[in-house]
Amino acid sequence: MDVRSFWLNGSPATGDSELIVTNPHDGREVGRHSVPTDAQVEEAVAGAHAVAKEAAALPVHVRAEALAHVSRRLAERAEEIAQLISHENGKPILWARGEVSRAVATFRFAAEETRRWSGEVQRLDTEPAANGRLAYVSRVPKGPVLAITPFNFPLNLVAHKVAPAIAVGAPVVVKPAPATPLSALVLGEILAETDLPAGMFSVLPLPNERAAALVADPRLPIVSFTGSAPVGYAIADQVPRKHVTLELGGNAAAVVLADADLDWAAQRVALYSNYQAGQSCIAVQRVIVEQPVYDAFVERLLPAVDALVTGDPADEKTQVGPLVSEAAAERVEQWVQEAVAGGARLLAGGTRDGATIAPTVLADVPHDAKVACEEVFGPVLILQPAASIDEAYAMVNDSKYGLQAGVFTRSLDAAFRANRELEVGGVIIGDVPSYRADQMPYGGVKDSGIGREGLHAAMEDYTYEKVMVLTGLTL
Repeated sequence: MDVRSFWLNGSPATGDSELIVTNPHDGREVGRHSVPTDAQVEEAVAGAHAVAKEAAALPVHVRAEALAHVSRRLAERAEEIAQLISHENGKPILWARGEVSRAVATFRFAAEETRRWSGEVQRLDTEPAANGRLAYVSRVPKGPVLAITPFNFPLNLVAHKVAPAIAVGAPVVVKPAPATPLSALVLGEILAETDLPAGMFSVLPLPNERAAALVADPRLPIVSFTGSAPVGYAIADQVPRKHVTLELGGNAAAVVLADADLDWAAQRVALYSNYQAGQSCIAVQRVIVEQPVYDAFVERLLPAVDALVTGDPADEKTQVGPLVSEAAAERVEQWVQEAVAGGARLLAGGTRDGATIAPTVLADVPHDAKVACEEVFGPVLILQPAASIDEAYAMVNDSKYGLQAGVFTRSLDAAFRANRELEVGGVIIGDVPSYRADQMPYGGVKDSGIGREGLHAAMEDYTYEKVMVLTGLTL
């Protein structure tokens, strides 16, 4: 099998070793890639640092057209890339195609935002001492970005770091997840087709233990990390003087109030507690149901969960595939078994076949069980009755995480109350917390992270405001 090159300052390169990527479903080899040497990593960082001023000065049309080109090429190669995502990640082809579509949109949004990205003018003669003065406020890149990306969305979560960096004129060094680097390498191949200068991007498929040196390097003043809270906060602690953006975990809650459409809620909760095999920071994990409709909701939920198609990711009908590895599935299985041993009732699933966990529903889960208070990152949901809306919202907030929450209700008052009271970065009314539009601000509070993604939000995050005051003008 051919060994894929990595991308070093915009050009293909090979190191002195290689790694094999396997399919989590059946263990077969998907691809091989070359691994950068320490000297090549240094070359990439030096290249990003050297091109930073040129990158910041790139005309808007150059940045926008590069991003638009990537969007078009992803669309043209959509099926090829979707198959690659499915093979390296184990994601059912249904969801892999959706990820490619989102990446197409992400780069398109970035191109559009780049063309809108402009300075602001403020008149300062609001006081007599400032007669004849005008302020021009622009945003300037903070410098090259180190993008550390996860395995669960190996293309689109890379896009959410690369696209805004290019949009503002910041070089970017990508370290993709070791389990799923191939999609990022294809993205590098497409970026290499643009007119971006050498050094504007590198894609370095490195083992995780080699990331610390990149994090510490002062020539990469921005670190954008998506992954677990312990690793994210360890990064922030390692480099307290850097600008660090953390998109971390969650144990997202879906609240079903008494006035909800129970059929709709049950179908959405069933699907989105298990999509991506539950390996999404905003997959439904906790389902909080107002007591008057609890039994009726559970009667609808369990058949919907049972109807999900679990199996081969390559099958067009498969909705639930394997986790990223057998070790990950063993951990989820252990957490479920611990909850049951502690008194939880198993209503569905709970079994494991290799890396695949059957869609699992638990009730009467102890408050301190890992499946209740940690991020399970697997196809597991827990049911929790609530006596009232007051208790339901309090239960959402009774978590160290705060990424997104969903509230199924027909009440506008309940919706706005949720927006006021829920301690999360996003509140989705009438649907699951798993909804994300790629142009909207996305991120959390508490242990769910620092900063926001979404194109415009990330562009602001990667830049600082700079003020130029013009003096002696006739206004």
